[in-house]
Amino acid sequence: MRLLAFMAIAAGAASAAQAQLPAASPVLSPEETLLVVSGEGQSRRVPDVALFSAGVVTQGKTGGEALSANAARMDEVVRALKRAGIADRDIQTSALSLQPQYSNPEQEAQMQARLSRQPYVPPAQPQAPRIIGYEARNNVQVRVRKLGAMGSIIDTLVSAGANQVDGPSFTLDDSKAALDEARVEAVKEARSRAELYARAAGLRISRILSISEGGGYYPPQPVMVTGRFAGSAAPPPPPSPVAPGELTLGTTVSVQFALRP
Repeated sequence: MRLLAFMAIAAGAASAAQAQLPAASPVLSPEETLLVVSGEGQSRRVPDVALFSAGVVTQGKTGGEALSANAARMDEVVRALKRAGIADRDIQTSALSLQPQYSNPEQEAQMQARLSRQPYVPPAQPQAPRIIGYEARNNVQVRVRKLGAMGSIIDTLVSAGANQVDGPSFTLDDSKAALDEARVEAVKEARSRAELYARAAGLRISRILSISEGGGYYPPQPVMVTGRFAGSAAPPPPPSPVAPGELTLGTTVSVQFALRP
């Protein structure tokens, strides 16, 4: 029995770890030769969902003061989202934190020395930092299904009190059909390469022994709007028009073929 293994990697395919051979060796007849080929398939779609996060950062002398101010402003942010047509299921709290803020005695002393135009003399005994206040943060993840409204939604949120906005990234609400299309293309590419190798070796494909999928993927999406703003009293300039562009979804497969004369 002859056993040859060729590995053809499609341009831009994932690493070979995604196309490992199954643990069980295929059973071949004495006339057959094993050929292992990898293929990649892609499909392109216009995204129909945008994801971004919006949040509020507030400070206070006490933890309760910081949290109370944060809750009031965050309530306005969520109300603004709902007025903009965002459903409850598309708003999800992603982070809530309360952290103490500490003084920096040495830095304060240096600043005081500069202001008084006196030389700075380090203290013999360094002073320990002390808590001077608290900072509260609350962020929500937002899913927008009307992409044309993205710019106005972000403006509305900042006006309502949000001072942190990150995103958007784009995706599909249902990617199954697009990934299935990529899977078909990946198998076609693998078979085309297998036929090329078979002809070059003076053989032909007799049967397919196995097909394994390396997994689907999305390319990284650029962040288009990101920033922390001083407060709702001075909103940032209007964001650039949102251009969702096109998504490329892909998958890789590893296919085992049996070749014979």
